[in-house]
Amino acid sequence: MKYIEWFESHGKKHAKIMEKLKNLSDDEVIKYFRFENMVKEEPDFCPLYKDNKKCHDYEELNCYLCACPNFRFDDNGVRKQEEKTLYSYCSIDSKDGSQYKGEDYIHQNCSGCIVPHKEKYIKKHFSRDWFEIMKDVILSK
Repeated sequence: MKYIEWFESHGKKHAKIMEKLKNLSDDEVIKYFRFENMVKEEPDFCPLYKDNKKCHDYEELNCYLCACPNFRFDDNGVRKQEEKTLYSYCSIDSKDGSQYKGEDYIHQNCSGCIVPHKEKYIKKHFSRDWFEIMKDVILSK
C-alpha cells in the first residue's frame, strides 16, 4: 500500500469517529482516543487492536495522532540518499526515530518515537480535522 492510500483511508476513519464525538469537548475527544478505550470502542481503527497490541511501547499511548504531523513522505521518492531512494523522513529528526534501509530504498521508522502519542503534544497541536493537523506530511501535491 502506498503512503497516500493509507493516509487518505486513515483520515476518513478518523473523520467518521470525530463525527460521532462532535458533542464532546476537546479534552473528552482526546481522552476517547486513549489506546485502552479505542481497542474497546473502535476495533477497526487499527489492525493491531484485534490483538490488543500497541504500535509503540508507551503506557499512556494516545491514538489521536496515529500518524505523526512531523512525518514527511512522497510515494515517488523525496530524493536520492546513499544511492537509494528516500521515501519518507522525520521533519524534526527525532532522536528516537530511525531509518529502515533496503536494497534500493529508505523509509522512516517511527516505531521508537512516541512524540505524537503524548496527550500534551496532542493538546498543543489539536484540531478536530485530522487532515488539517497533517497538512504538511505529503510532499508531492
